Amino acid sequence: MITNDIRYIGVNDHAIDLFEGMYDVPNGMAYNSYLILDDKIAVMDSVDARFGDEWLANIRVALGDRAPDYLIVQHMEPDHSANIRTFAETYPEAIIVSSAAASVMMGKYFGVDYSARRLLVKDGDTLSLGKHTLTFIAAPMVHWPEVVLTYDSADKVLFSADGFGKFGALDVEADWACEARRYYFGIVGKYGAQVQAVLKKAAALDIKIVCPLHGPVLTDNLGYYIGLYDVWSSYGVESEGVVIAYTSVYGNTKKAVELLAEELTAGGCPKVVINDLARCDMAEAVEDAFRYGKLVLATTTYNGEIFPFMREFIHDLTERGYKNRLIGIIENGTWAPAAAKTIKKMLEGSELNYTDTTVTINAALNEASTTQIKALAKELL
Repeated sequence: MITNDIRYIGVNDHAIDLFEGMYDVPNGMAYNSYLILDDKIAVMDSVDARFGDEWLANIRVALGDRAPDYLIVQHMEPDHSANIRTFAETYPEAIIVSSAAASVMMGKYFGVDYSARRLLVKDGDTLSLGKHTLTFIAAPMVHWPEVVLTYDSADKVLFSADGFGKFGALDVEADWACEARRYYFGIVGKYGAQVQAVLKKAAALDIKIVCPLHGPVLTDNLGYYIGLYDVWSSYGVESEGVVIAYTSVYGNTKKAVELLAEELTAGGCPKVVINDLARCDMAEAVEDAFRYGKLVLATTTYNGEIFPFMREFIHDLTERGYKNRLIGIIENGTWAPAAAKTIKKMLEGSELNYTDTTVTINAALNEASTTQIKALAKELL
């Protein structure tokens, strides 16, 4: 029970290994759905296809002999919409509430847009359930074009779709910021401007509870969560420190990275994070790059460019709008180092600053490249 009238009817998924076929989720996932009890009854979103029976059973337990009047579809990604057809067949009198764009997507997913039993809503529209009046907030590209959020003025609850979501099932305790940050930058991060627009709308509301489609219901210290979302979506620096992301073929670039980390630590750097891009969770490395204000990219020249894992990492950053950071570069090449040039080309237009020092290693560390690493450390400090 979230409030006297709002119930949780979602499910936990511990069978999943990769969310969206890409993100490692060792603690599973939660697919959240909610139910508002009033003169009229509204169900907020569906769940993943594999949990339709469990979800419908949760609805029946919450309602007893009553039937829902509305299914409010905030987001059409299948982990939240897959059971719309099952719901519609189970409750043939219920009205499907969504944006016009979501209705079009229903036709694509299910072959029917429910035009005979739908209520299309847009930004600012309201729906009265009795005591509870719902106001719909258009949130296009947070992170799909059809998204609407829903605000219940009676209980002061914001149903935030994928906003404020995190990885992990609800029956596993995990730090919110860590898994919410990885979720945000992996899935929503490209759309910072759109998130900022929604935050401005939300600032005008009296919000006491946030109900996301993934992760826990947020009830305390909402300023903390909203503050982090403001930093993340404005591409601000959350924590002071240096991230070193590297690839190394025979260990010489790794030795340079270790030396740089030693120099930074000795110089009093508050945090040094090292990611071996060939072995780490790439989503964790991306999260770190957005969290901290300084990033060092260290890689070998490979086929006249850069090592594939570094190329993937930089692509992951740029497609998410990476900017407002200080970048240092360590390149390695036995006969024709070209990594620094390639990196800067890939990062063109990303609104970044670079250290004056670029470290160039010719095969292995020597006196000249060691001196460059020490100079780079001083700049970063």
